Amino acid sequence: MTAWVPPDALGRRILCGTEYATVRYVGTVPPTAGIWLGVEWDDPQRGKHNGTHEGTQYFKCRHPRGGSFIRPNKANFGVDFLTAVKDRYGLNNEDNVHPGKESTLFFGRTVEFVGMDSIIEQQRQVHRLNQLVDISVRECAVSHAGQKEEISRTCANIRRTDLSKNLISSWETVTDIASQVQNLEMLNISENKMKFPTTSISVSSAFLKLRILALNQTEITWTEVLLCAPGWPALEELYLTSNNITVLERPENVLQTLKLLDLSDNQLLDGNQVHQIAHLPSLEQLMLRNTGISSIHFPDAGLGCKTEMFPSLKHLEIKDNKISEWFSINELDKLPSLRSLQCRNNPLMDTEKNQETLRQLIIAKIGQLEVLNKSEILPAERKGAELDYRKIFGSDWIAAGGHWNPERNKPSEEFLAAHPRYPSLCLKYGAPEEGELKRQQPLTLKNQLLTLTIKCPDKPEQKPLEKKLPDSMTIQRVKGLLFRLLKIPGSELKLSYESSKLEGKEVELDNDLKPLQFYSIENGDSVLVRW
Repeated sequence: MTAWVPPDALGRRILCGTEYATVRYVGTVPPTAGIWLGVEWDDPQRGKHNGTHEGTQYFKCRHPRGGSFIRPNKANFGVDFLTAVKDRYGLNNEDNVHPGKESTLFFGRTVEFVGMDSIIEQQRQVHRLNQLVDISVRECAVSHAGQKEEISRTCANIRRTDLSKNLISSWETVTDIASQVQNLEMLNISENKMKFPTTSISVSSAFLKLRILALNQTEITWTEVLLCAPGWPALEELYLTSNNITVLERPENVLQTLKLLDLSDNQLLDGNQVHQIAHLPSLEQLMLRNTGISSIHFPDAGLGCKTEMFPSLKHLEIKDNKISEWFSINELDKLPSLRSLQCRNNPLMDTEKNQETLRQLIIAKIGQLEVLNKSEILPAERKGAELDYRKIFGSDWIAAGGHWNPERNKPSEEFLAAHPRYPSLCLKYGAPEEGELKRQQPLTLKNQLLTLTIKCPDKPEQKPLEKKLPDSMTIQRVKGLLFRLLKIPGSELKLSYESSKLEGKEVELDNDLKPLQFYSIENGDSVLVRW
Protein backbone atom coordinates (compact mmCIF):
# COMPACT_ATOMS: atom_id res chain seq x y z
CA MET A 1 0.00 0.00 0.00
CA THR A 2 1.71 3.22 -1.14
CA ALA A 3 0.67 6.82 -0.54
CA TRP A 4 2.42 10.16 -0.78
CA VAL A 5 3.97 11.37 2.47
CA PRO A 6 5.35 14.91 2.75
CA PRO A 7 9.12 14.92 3.34
CA ASP A 8 8.60 17.02 6.47
CA ALA A 9 5.74 14.84 7.79
CA LEU A 10 7.42 14.16 11.15
CA GLY A 11 6.01 16.64 13.67
CA ARG A 12 3.29 17.86 11.29
CA ARG A 13 -0.30 18.36 12.42
CA ILE A 14 -2.93 16.27 10.63
CA LEU A 15 -6.64 15.60 10.49
CA CYS A 16 -8.01 12.08 10.36
CA GLY A 17 -11.71 12.45 9.78
CA THR A 18 -12.65 15.03 12.41
CA GLU A 19 -9.85 14.13 14.86
CA TYR A 20 -6.64 16.17 15.25
CA ALA A 21 -3.24 14.55 15.81
CA THR A 22 0.52 15.10 15.54
CA VAL A 23 2.75 12.80 13.48
CA ARG A 24 5.37 11.22 15.77
CA TYR A 25 6.71 8.45 13.49
CA VAL A 26 6.98 7.73 9.75
CA GLY A 27 8.14 4.30 8.59
CA THR A 28 7.50 0.59 8.54
CA VAL A 29 5.95 -1.45 11.32
CA PRO A 30 6.93 -5.12 10.83
CA PRO A 31 5.61 -7.59 10.07
CA THR A 32 3.17 -5.50 8.00
CA ALA A 33 4.20 -4.05 4.64
CA GLY A 34 4.24 -0.40 3.60
CA ILE A 35 4.58 2.93 5.36
CA TRP A 36 2.72 3.79 8.54
CA LEU A 37 2.27 7.06 10.41
CA GLY A 38 2.55 6.90 14.18
CA VAL A 39 0.29 9.65 15.52
CA GLU A 40 -0.44 11.15 18.94
CA TRP A 41 -4.08 12.15 19.16
CA ASP A 42 -5.22 15.42 20.74
CA ASP A 43 -8.00 13.37 22.30
CA PRO A 44 -6.23 10.42 23.98
CA GLN A 45 -9.51 8.50 24.06
CA ARG A 46 -9.06 8.08 20.30
CA GLY A 47 -5.79 6.15 20.76
CA LYS A 48 -4.87 2.55 21.43
CA HIS A 49 -1.34 2.51 22.85
CA ASN A 50 1.71 4.62 23.82
CA GLY A 51 3.61 4.16 20.55
CA THR A 52 4.73 0.59 21.27
CA HIS A 53 3.90 -2.34 18.98
CA GLU A 54 4.84 -5.92 19.80
CA GLY A 55 7.53 -4.81 22.25
CA THR A 56 9.12 -2.14 20.02
CA GLN A 57 8.81 1.54 20.99
CA TYR A 58 8.29 3.51 17.74
CA PHE A 59 7.33 6.85 19.36
CA LYS A 60 6.30 8.29 22.70
CA CYS A 61 3.01 9.81 23.88
CA ARG A 62 2.16 11.92 26.88
CA HIS A 63 -0.88 9.73 27.53
CA PRO A 64 -0.37 5.94 27.92
CA ARG A 65 -3.10 5.23 25.36
CA GLY A 66 -2.84 8.38 23.23
CA GLY A 67 -1.19 6.85 20.15
CA SER A 68 -2.13 4.90 17.02
CA PHE A 69 -0.72 3.82 13.68
CA ILE A 70 -2.59 4.94 10.56
CA ARG A 71 -1.93 4.65 6.85
CA PRO A 72 -0.83 7.88 5.09
CA ASN A 73 -3.93 7.92 2.89
CA LYS A 74 -6.04 8.44 6.05
CA ALA A 75 -4.13 11.61 6.97
CA ASN A 76 -5.10 15.09 5.82
CA PHE A 77 -1.95 17.24 5.89
CA GLY A 78 -3.92 20.40 5.09
CA VAL A 79 -3.95 23.14 2.47
CA ASP A 80 -2.21 26.44 1.89
CA PHE A 81 -3.63 29.72 3.20
CA LEU A 82 -5.01 31.05 -0.08
CA THR A 83 -6.76 27.80 -0.96
CA ALA A 84 -8.53 27.93 2.41
CA VAL A 85 -9.53 31.58 1.86
CA LYS A 86 -10.97 30.84 -1.59
CA ASP A 87 -12.87 27.82 -0.29
CA ARG A 88 -14.26 29.71 2.68
CA TYR A 89 -15.41 32.71 0.64
CA GLY A 90 -16.66 30.80 -2.40
CA LEU A 91 -13.93 32.04 -4.72
CA ASN A 92 -12.41 28.68 -5.62
CA ASN A 93 -14.01 28.03 -9.03
CA GLU A 94 -11.76 25.32 -10.39
CA ASP A 95 -14.73 22.95 -10.73
CA ASN A 96 -16.78 25.48 -12.69
CA VAL A 97 -14.25 26.90 -15.15
CA HIS A 98 -12.44 24.76 -17.70
CA PRO A 99 -9.75 26.56 -19.72
CA GLY A 100 -10.06 25.84 -23.44
CA LYS A 101 -13.80 25.22 -23.28
CA GLU A 102 -16.78 27.50 -23.75
CA SER A 103 -18.69 28.31 -20.57
CA THR A 104 -22.04 29.95 -19.87
CA LEU A 105 -21.50 30.27 -16.12
CA PHE A 106 -20.29 33.88 -16.30
CA PHE A 107 -22.24 36.94 -17.43
CA GLY A 108 -25.10 34.63 -18.61
CA ARG A 109 -23.64 34.16 -22.08
CA THR A 110 -21.25 31.95 -23.99
CA VAL A 111 -17.62 33.13 -24.00
CA GLU A 112 -16.24 33.16 -27.54
CA PHE A 113 -12.48 33.25 -26.89
CA VAL A 114 -10.82 30.05 -25.79
CA GLY A 115 -9.57 30.34 -22.20
CA MET A 116 -10.79 33.95 -21.82
CA ASP A 117 -13.47 32.90 -19.34
CA SER A 118 -10.81 31.57 -16.99
CA ILE A 119 -8.70 34.73 -17.28
CA ILE A 120 -11.64 37.04 -16.57
CA GLU A 121 -12.73 35.03 -13.54
CA GLN A 122 -9.17 34.94 -12.20
CA GLN A 123 -9.04 38.73 -12.45
CA ARG A 124 -12.38 38.94 -10.62
CA GLN A 125 -11.07 36.68 -7.87
CA VAL A 126 -7.97 38.80 -7.40
CA HIS A 127 -10.16 41.90 -7.13
CA ARG A 128 -12.44 40.23 -4.57
CA LEU A 129 -9.52 38.93 -2.51
CA ASN A 130 -7.90 42.35 -2.51
CA GLN A 131 -11.08 43.79 -1.02
CA LEU A 132 -11.00 41.44 1.98
CA VAL A 133 -9.99 43.15 5.23
CA ASP A 134 -11.26 40.64 7.81
CA ILE A 135 -10.61 36.97 7.02
CA SER A 136 -11.61 33.93 9.05
CA VAL A 137 -10.36 30.50 8.03
CA ARG A 138 -10.98 28.81 11.36
CA GLU A 139 -11.07 25.01 11.05
CA CYS A 140 -10.11 25.08 7.37
CA ALA A 141 -7.09 22.73 7.68
CA VAL A 142 -4.54 25.49 6.87
CA SER A 143 -1.05 24.02 7.24
CA HIS A 144 1.31 26.24 5.22
CA ALA A 145 1.66 29.61 3.52
CA GLY A 146 1.74 28.39 -0.09
CA GLN A 147 3.79 29.78 -2.95
CA LYS A 148 6.11 32.64 -2.10
CA GLU A 149 4.53 36.13 -2.32
CA GLU A 150 1.22 34.68 -3.56
CA ILE A 151 -0.65 36.01 -0.50
CA SER A 152 0.80 39.52 -0.86
CA ARG A 153 -0.20 39.63 -4.53
CA THR A 154 -3.82 38.63 -3.93
CA CYS A 155 -4.74 39.66 -0.36
CA ALA A 156 -2.89 42.92 0.09
CA ASN A 157 -5.50 44.59 2.32
CA ILE A 158 -5.94 42.00 5.09
CA ARG A 159 -5.84 43.57 8.56
CA ARG A 160 -7.49 40.97 10.80
CA THR A 161 -7.11 37.19 10.43
CA ASP A 162 -8.53 34.24 12.34
CA LEU A 163 -6.36 31.15 11.80
CA SER A 164 -7.54 29.28 14.89
CA LYS A 165 -7.89 25.49 15.05
CA ASN A 166 -5.98 24.63 11.89
CA LEU A 167 -2.99 22.39 11.13
CA ILE A 168 -0.20 24.92 11.67
CA SER A 169 2.79 23.06 13.12
CA SER A 170 5.35 25.82 13.74
CA TRP A 171 5.73 29.53 14.45
CA GLU A 172 7.80 29.70 11.27
CA THR A 173 4.63 28.98 9.24
CA VAL A 174 2.81 31.80 11.01
CA THR A 175 5.68 34.14 10.16
CA ASP A 176 5.63 33.02 6.51
CA ILE A 177 1.94 33.95 6.24
CA ALA A 178 2.16 37.20 8.23
CA SER A 179 5.23 38.44 6.33
CA GLN A 180 3.02 38.70 3.22
CA VAL A 181 0.35 40.78 4.96
CA GLN A 182 1.88 44.23 5.39
CA ASN A 183 -0.91 45.81 7.46
CA LEU A 184 -1.78 42.92 9.77
CA GLU A 185 -3.25 44.27 13.02
CA MET A 186 -5.04 41.28 14.58
CA LEU A 187 -4.08 37.60 14.45
CA ASN A 188 -5.77 34.67 16.17
CA ILE A 189 -3.82 31.40 15.93
CA SER A 190 -5.33 29.73 19.01
CA GLU A 191 -5.87 25.96 19.15
CA ASN A 192 -2.88 25.20 16.92
CA LYS A 193 -0.42 22.96 18.73
CA MET A 194 2.84 24.19 17.28
CA LYS A 195 6.55 24.43 17.88
CA PHE A 196 7.95 27.78 18.99
CA PRO A 197 11.56 29.00 18.95
CA THR A 198 13.54 27.81 21.97
CA THR A 199 16.53 30.12 21.35
CA SER A 200 16.84 33.74 20.27
CA ILE A 201 15.68 34.38 16.72
CA SER A 202 16.30 37.19 14.27
CA VAL A 203 13.57 39.82 14.52
CA SER A 204 11.11 39.54 11.64
CA SER A 205 9.30 42.51 10.12
CA ALA A 206 6.15 40.39 9.73
CA PHE A 207 4.45 41.70 12.86
CA LEU A 208 5.48 45.36 12.93
CA LYS A 209 1.86 46.62 12.96
CA LEU A 210 0.33 43.76 14.96
CA ARG A 211 -1.74 45.04 17.89
CA ILE A 212 -3.77 41.99 18.95
CA LEU A 213 -2.44 38.41 19.17
CA ALA A 214 -4.28 35.32 20.47
CA LEU A 215 -2.17 32.26 21.31
CA ASN A 216 -4.66 30.34 23.45
CA GLN A 217 -4.20 26.56 23.63
CA THR A 218 -0.99 26.53 21.59
CA GLU A 219 1.25 24.96 24.29
CA ILE A 220 3.52 28.02 24.27
CA THR A 221 5.64 28.66 27.38
CA TRP A 222 6.34 32.09 28.87
CA THR A 223 10.02 31.73 27.91
CA GLU A 224 8.96 31.18 24.29
CA VAL A 225 6.67 34.22 24.48
CA LEU A 226 9.64 36.37 25.48
CA LEU A 227 11.80 34.91 22.68
CA CYS A 228 9.17 35.86 20.07
CA ALA A 229 8.19 39.19 21.66
CA PRO A 230 10.97 41.34 20.08
CA GLY A 231 9.10 40.85 16.81
CA TRP A 232 5.91 42.40 18.28
CA PRO A 233 6.96 46.05 18.84
CA ALA A 234 3.42 47.50 18.67
CA LEU A 235 1.50 44.71 20.46
CA GLU A 236 -1.30 45.93 22.76
CA GLU A 237 -3.32 42.78 23.55
CA LEU A 238 -1.94 39.27 24.17
CA TYR A 239 -4.15 36.26 24.95
CA LEU A 240 -2.39 33.20 26.39
CA THR A 241 -5.12 31.12 28.06
CA SER A 242 -4.86 27.36 28.66
CA ASN A 243 -1.16 26.91 27.87
CA ASN A 244 0.08 25.21 31.06
CA ILE A 245 2.21 28.27 31.84
CA THR A 246 3.38 27.85 35.45
CA VAL A 247 6.40 30.15 35.76
CA LEU A 248 6.83 33.76 34.57
CA GLU A 249 10.00 35.74 33.89
CA ARG A 250 10.42 39.50 33.84
CA PRO A 251 10.19 40.94 30.29
CA GLU A 252 13.31 42.95 29.46
CA ASN A 253 12.76 45.60 26.76
CA VAL A 254 9.82 43.68 25.26
CA LEU A 255 6.01 43.93 25.62
CA GLN A 256 6.43 47.54 26.69
CA THR A 257 3.36 48.62 24.70
CA LEU A 258 1.14 45.83 26.07
CA LYS A 259 -2.19 47.06 27.48
CA LEU A 260 -4.01 43.73 27.98
CA LEU A 261 -2.63 40.34 29.08
CA ASP A 262 -4.80 37.26 29.58
CA LEU A 263 -3.13 34.40 31.47
CA SER A 264 -6.37 32.69 32.52
CA ASP A 265 -6.53 28.90 32.90
CA ASN A 266 -2.78 28.55 33.45
CA GLN A 267 -1.89 27.06 36.85
CA LEU A 268 0.77 29.48 38.10
CA LEU A 269 3.25 28.17 40.65
CA ASP A 270 2.17 30.83 43.17
CA GLY A 271 0.82 34.37 43.45
CA ASN A 272 4.32 35.84 43.47
CA GLN A 273 4.71 34.92 39.80
CA VAL A 274 2.70 38.03 38.88
CA HIS A 275 5.50 40.17 40.34
CA GLN A 276 7.52 39.24 37.24
CA ILE A 277 5.10 41.17 35.01
CA ALA A 278 4.40 43.96 37.49
CA HIS A 279 6.59 46.53 35.75
CA LEU A 280 5.04 46.46 32.28
CA PRO A 281 4.50 50.23 32.00
CA SER A 282 1.40 50.24 29.78
CA LEU A 283 -0.51 47.24 31.18
CA GLU A 284 -4.12 48.29 31.90
CA GLN A 285 -5.97 44.94 31.94
CA LEU A 286 -4.77 41.70 33.53
CA MET A 287 -6.87 38.52 33.47
CA LEU A 288 -5.85 35.81 35.94
CA ARG A 289 -9.03 33.70 35.99
CA ASN A 290 -8.49 30.14 37.28
CA THR A 291 -4.73 30.43 37.74
CA GLY A 292 -4.63 28.75 41.16
CA ILE A 293 -3.39 31.81 43.05
CA SER A 294 -4.28 31.87 46.76
CA SER A 295 -2.92 35.28 47.77
CA ILE A 296 -1.88 38.67 46.41
CA HIS A 297 0.88 40.72 47.99
CA PHE A 298 2.77 43.88 47.05
CA PRO A 299 5.74 43.87 49.45
CA ASP A 300 7.24 47.14 48.23
CA ALA A 301 4.45 49.24 49.80
CA GLY A 302 3.54 49.61 53.47
CA LEU A 303 0.11 50.06 55.04
CA GLY A 304 -1.86 52.88 53.45
CA CYS A 305 0.74 53.36 50.68
CA LYS A 306 0.62 52.71 46.95
CA THR A 307 2.79 50.12 45.24
CA GLU A 308 5.10 50.89 42.32
CA MET A 309 3.99 47.63 40.72
CA PHE A 310 1.39 47.66 37.92
CA PRO A 311 1.44 51.47 37.61
CA SER A 312 -1.21 51.58 34.85
CA LEU A 313 -3.41 48.60 35.83
CA LYS A 314 -7.10 49.58 35.70
CA HIS A 315 -8.89 46.22 35.39
CA LEU A 316 -8.01 43.03 37.27
CA GLU A 317 -9.79 39.69 36.96
CA ILE A 318 -9.03 37.11 39.68
CA LYS A 319 -12.25 35.07 39.76
CA ASP A 320 -12.25 31.25 40.08
CA ASN A 321 -9.12 31.16 42.25
CA LYS A 322 -8.20 30.11 45.82
CA ILE A 323 -8.10 33.47 47.61
CA SER A 324 -9.43 32.94 51.13
CA GLU A 325 -8.12 35.88 53.20
CA TRP A 326 -9.17 39.54 53.37
CA PHE A 327 -5.47 40.37 53.36
CA SER A 328 -5.39 39.99 49.57
CA ILE A 329 -8.34 42.38 49.13
CA ASN A 330 -6.58 44.91 51.39
CA GLU A 331 -3.48 44.62 49.20
CA LEU A 332 -5.46 45.54 46.07
CA ASP A 333 -6.00 49.01 47.54
CA LYS A 334 -2.26 49.55 47.00
CA LEU A 335 -2.69 49.48 43.20
CA PRO A 336 -2.61 53.15 42.18
CA SER A 337 -4.80 52.92 39.05
CA LEU A 338 -7.20 50.04 39.82
CA ARG A 339 -10.77 50.89 38.85
CA SER A 340 -12.43 47.54 38.02
CA LEU A 341 -12.26 44.16 39.79
CA GLN A 342 -13.77 40.72 39.13
CA CYS A 343 -13.30 38.34 42.06
CA ARG A 344 -16.24 35.90 42.15
CA ASN A 345 -15.82 32.21 43.04
CA ASN A 346 -13.02 32.48 45.57
CA PRO A 347 -13.24 30.81 49.02
CA LEU A 348 -13.32 34.29 50.57
CA MET A 349 -16.70 34.86 48.92
CA ASP A 350 -18.16 32.04 51.05
CA THR A 351 -17.28 33.72 54.36
CA GLU A 352 -20.43 35.85 54.21
CA LYS A 353 -23.86 34.40 53.48
CA ASN A 354 -25.15 37.83 52.47
CA GLN A 355 -23.51 38.66 49.12
CA GLU A 356 -24.62 42.28 49.36
CA THR A 357 -22.71 42.62 52.63
CA LEU A 358 -19.66 41.06 50.99
CA ARG A 359 -19.86 43.59 48.16
CA GLN A 360 -20.03 46.49 50.65
CA LEU A 361 -16.94 45.25 52.47
CA ILE A 362 -14.90 45.02 49.26
CA ILE A 363 -16.03 48.51 48.20
CA ALA A 364 -15.01 49.95 51.57
CA LYS A 365 -11.60 48.24 51.47
CA ILE A 366 -10.62 49.39 47.94
CA GLY A 367 -11.03 53.15 47.83
CA GLN A 368 -10.63 53.91 44.12
CA LEU A 369 -12.75 51.01 42.78
CA GLU A 370 -15.51 52.07 40.33
CA VAL A 371 -16.77 48.69 39.04
CA LEU A 372 -17.05 45.45 41.05
CA ASN A 373 -17.94 42.18 39.32
CA LYS A 374 -19.17 44.10 36.27
CA SER A 375 -21.54 46.25 38.36
CA GLU A 376 -20.90 49.99 38.64
CA ILE A 377 -20.30 51.43 42.12
CA LEU A 378 -22.39 54.58 42.41
CA PRO A 379 -21.26 57.40 44.75
CA ALA A 380 -24.17 56.76 47.13
CA GLU A 381 -23.28 53.05 47.34
CA ARG A 382 -19.65 53.85 48.11
CA LYS A 383 -20.61 56.35 50.78
CA GLY A 384 -23.03 53.93 52.40
CA ALA A 385 -20.46 51.13 52.37
CA GLU A 386 -17.74 53.30 53.89
CA LEU A 387 -19.97 54.78 56.58
CA ASP A 388 -21.20 51.32 57.52
CA TYR A 389 -17.64 49.93 57.60
CA ARG A 390 -16.47 52.83 59.76
CA LYS A 391 -19.29 52.18 62.21
CA ILE A 392 -19.24 48.36 62.29
CA PHE A 393 -15.53 48.16 63.07
CA GLY A 394 -15.51 51.26 65.27
CA SER A 395 -15.65 49.29 68.52
CA ASP A 396 -12.65 47.21 67.40
CA TRP A 397 -10.84 50.44 66.52
CA ILE A 398 -11.42 51.90 69.98
CA ALA A 399 -10.49 48.62 71.67
CA ALA A 400 -7.23 48.60 69.65
CA GLY A 401 -6.26 52.10 70.83
CA GLY A 402 -8.15 54.33 68.40
CA HIS A 403 -9.56 57.65 69.66
CA TRP A 404 -11.38 60.66 68.19
CA ASN A 405 -8.70 62.88 69.78
CA PRO A 406 -5.67 62.77 67.39
CA GLU A 407 -3.26 63.03 70.32
CA ARG A 408 -4.67 59.86 71.87
CA ASN A 409 -5.31 57.99 68.61
CA LYS A 410 -2.86 55.07 68.55
CA PRO A 411 -4.54 52.00 67.00
CA SER A 412 -2.48 48.81 67.11
CA GLU A 413 -0.51 47.53 64.12
CA GLU A 414 -2.67 44.41 64.19
CA PHE A 415 -5.86 46.48 63.70
CA LEU A 416 -4.28 48.58 60.93
CA ALA A 417 -3.11 45.43 59.14
CA ALA A 418 -6.68 44.10 59.14
CA HIS A 419 -8.24 47.47 58.28
CA PRO A 420 -5.62 49.58 56.44
CA ARG A 421 -8.23 52.02 55.04
CA TYR A 422 -9.77 52.80 58.44
CA PRO A 423 -7.60 55.88 59.15
CA SER A 424 -8.48 57.38 55.75
CA LEU A 425 -12.20 56.76 56.40
CA CYS A 426 -11.84 58.60 59.72
CA LEU A 427 -10.26 61.52 57.88
CA LYS A 428 -13.05 61.46 55.28
CA TYR A 429 -16.05 61.18 57.61
CA GLY A 430 -14.63 61.99 61.03
CA ALA A 431 -13.53 59.57 63.72
CA PRO A 432 -16.37 57.59 65.33
CA GLU A 433 -17.24 58.39 68.93
CA GLU A 434 -18.27 55.77 71.44
CA GLY A 435 -21.83 57.09 71.70
CA GLU A 436 -22.61 56.59 67.99
CA LEU A 437 -21.15 53.11 67.64
CA LYS A 438 -23.29 50.03 67.44
CA ARG A 439 -22.26 46.99 69.37
CA GLN A 440 -20.30 44.56 67.25
CA GLN A 441 -22.89 42.37 65.55
CA PRO A 442 -23.24 40.23 62.46
CA LEU A 443 -22.99 42.28 59.27
CA THR A 444 -26.44 41.05 58.25
CA LEU A 445 -28.04 43.79 60.34
CA LYS A 446 -31.28 43.09 62.17
CA ASN A 447 -34.36 45.00 61.19
CA GLN A 448 -34.99 48.05 63.36
CA LEU A 449 -37.27 51.05 63.30
CA LEU A 450 -35.82 54.39 62.27
CA THR A 451 -37.35 57.67 63.42
CA LEU A 452 -37.12 59.95 60.39
CA THR A 453 -38.28 63.45 59.57
CA ILE A 454 -40.06 63.81 56.22
CA LYS A 455 -39.47 67.21 54.57
CA CYS A 456 -40.59 68.79 51.29
CA PRO A 457 -37.98 71.52 50.63
CA ASP A 458 -39.72 72.78 47.47
CA LYS A 459 -43.11 73.02 49.27
CA PRO A 460 -42.61 75.29 52.31
CA GLU A 461 -46.31 75.11 53.11
CA GLN A 462 -45.94 71.37 53.79
CA LYS A 463 -45.05 70.88 57.45
CA PRO A 464 -42.34 68.31 58.34
CA LEU A 465 -43.65 64.92 59.45
CA GLU A 466 -42.06 62.41 61.77
CA LYS A 467 -42.39 58.72 60.85
CA LYS A 468 -41.00 55.44 62.14
CA LEU A 469 -39.92 53.16 59.30
CA PRO A 470 -38.11 49.77 59.35
CA ASP A 471 -34.56 50.06 58.03
CA SER A 472 -35.27 47.06 55.76
CA MET A 473 -37.94 49.03 53.87
CA THR A 474 -37.03 49.55 50.21
CA ILE A 475 -36.97 53.00 48.62
CA GLN A 476 -39.78 51.88 46.32
CA ARG A 477 -42.02 51.09 49.30
CA VAL A 478 -41.06 54.37 50.97
CA LYS A 479 -42.17 56.21 47.83
CA GLY A 480 -45.50 54.35 47.84
CA LEU A 481 -46.04 55.34 51.47
CA LEU A 482 -45.22 58.98 50.74
CA PHE A 483 -47.61 59.09 47.77
CA ARG A 484 -50.41 58.14 50.14
CA LEU A 485 -49.17 60.14 53.13
CA LEU A 486 -48.62 63.42 51.29
CA LYS A 487 -51.49 62.90 48.82
CA ILE A 488 -49.22 63.61 45.89
CA PRO A 489 -50.77 63.43 42.38
CA GLY A 490 -49.26 61.04 39.81
CA SER A 491 -45.68 62.33 39.68
CA GLU A 492 -42.22 60.82 39.91
CA LEU A 493 -40.79 61.26 43.38
CA LYS A 494 -37.15 62.07 43.97
CA LEU A 495 -35.87 61.19 47.43
CA SER A 496 -32.68 62.11 49.23
CA TYR A 497 -31.61 62.33 52.84
CA GLU A 498 -29.61 64.53 55.18
CA SER A 499 -27.63 62.99 58.01
CA SER A 500 -27.91 64.58 61.41
CA LYS A 501 -24.14 64.04 61.79
CA LEU A 502 -23.06 65.37 58.37
CA GLU A 503 -24.79 68.73 58.10
CA GLY A 504 -25.11 70.27 54.66
CA LYS A 505 -24.49 66.98 52.80
CA GLU A 506 -27.41 65.56 50.86
CA VAL A 507 -27.34 61.97 49.51
CA GLU A 508 -29.69 60.90 46.72
CA LEU A 509 -31.77 57.75 47.31
CA ASP A 510 -31.51 56.67 43.70
CA ASN A 511 -32.08 52.89 43.74
CA ASP A 512 -35.69 51.84 44.30
CA LEU A 513 -34.68 48.26 45.09
CA LYS A 514 -32.29 49.10 47.96
CA PRO A 515 -33.40 49.22 51.63
CA LEU A 516 -32.93 52.27 53.83
CA GLN A 517 -30.07 50.57 55.70
CA PHE A 518 -28.13 50.33 52.41
CA TYR A 519 -27.67 54.12 52.57
CA SER A 520 -26.71 54.02 56.30
CA ILE A 521 -29.72 56.14 57.25
CA GLU A 522 -30.01 56.50 61.05
CA ASN A 523 -32.39 57.75 63.70
CA GLY A 524 -32.85 61.50 63.50
CA ASP A 525 -32.02 61.79 59.80
CA SER A 526 -34.28 63.71 57.40
CA VAL A 527 -35.79 62.34 54.18
CA LEU A 528 -36.23 65.07 51.55
CA VAL A 529 -39.09 64.64 49.07
CA ARG A 530 -39.31 66.42 45.71
CA TRP A 531 -41.67 66.05 42.74
